[in-house]
Amino acid sequence: MNQSQTAKSIFLPLAVVAAMIALWVVVYASGAFHESAFPSPLAVLRGFGEEMRNGRLINDLITSLFRVSCGFGLAVLLGIPMGLWVGLKLGARLAFLPIINFFRNLSPLAWMPFAILWFGVGDAPAIFLIFLAAIFPVILATMAAVANIPTVYFRVAQDYGLVGLEQLTQVTVPAIMPQLITTLRVTAGLSWLVVVAAEMIAGRDGLGFAVMDSRNGLRTDLLVVEMIVIGLIGIVIDRLLVQLTRIPSVRWGYER
Repeated sequence: MNQSQTAKSIFLPLAVVAAMIALWVVVYASGAFHESAFPSPLAVLRGFGEEMRNGRLINDLITSLFRVSCGFGLAVLLGIPMGLWVGLKLGARLAFLPIINFFRNLSPLAWMPFAILWFGVGDAPAIFLIFLAAIFPVILATMAAVANIPTVYFRVAQDYGLVGLEQLTQVTVPAIMPQLITTLRVTAGLSWLVVVAAEMIAGRDGLGFAVMDSRNGLRTDLLVVEMIVIGLIGIVIDRLLVQLTRIPSVRWGYER
């Protein structure tokens, strides 16, 4: 990316954000909505300062990030090996693909009553729901990526004497990484959405609980603060996963 493109990638999003804030100010000044239903940017800024001073926003943010890290991390650690196994073994694929598709299409929030009954409230039910939301897409994406590897890759690997674990680590995994990273970005975003929803229903802390608490307290200024933070953290998580594309053994998949 040259300097001109870099400047545009910074300036254009900032210009859009500035335009949105200006529209926000205009709508608020028009009096179309009561202040209790449509807070001003200044009220939201004051609310942000209030949340930072009392430390609640930071504590809720850390709590939500901890839950997402645990649930998503477990899904990746278990989902990728399972996807590799199902993708490489035809018998496993025929046996498990229907049930994997069934659970993938089942909303993780449908498990909410069981999560509360089994784990109570707090970290455990949220981590459980995030895990369910992430693991099945990861398994299916890994399986599909393995199935799409050109057979010539394996023939060349065999010609060079690469079999078993060497073939897996030096051929299969690098070949699926571009597609897998894209899936991880989507799944991480889904996990971030699920943790907020889970905390809204079965939480005593976290950003989702803070959203419900602000709504119940009619503090729409704090509600907007929490919405902004949720959106920004989602962007940060996505940007961190994008850095995986810079790994030398992965970059080729984006430069073909």
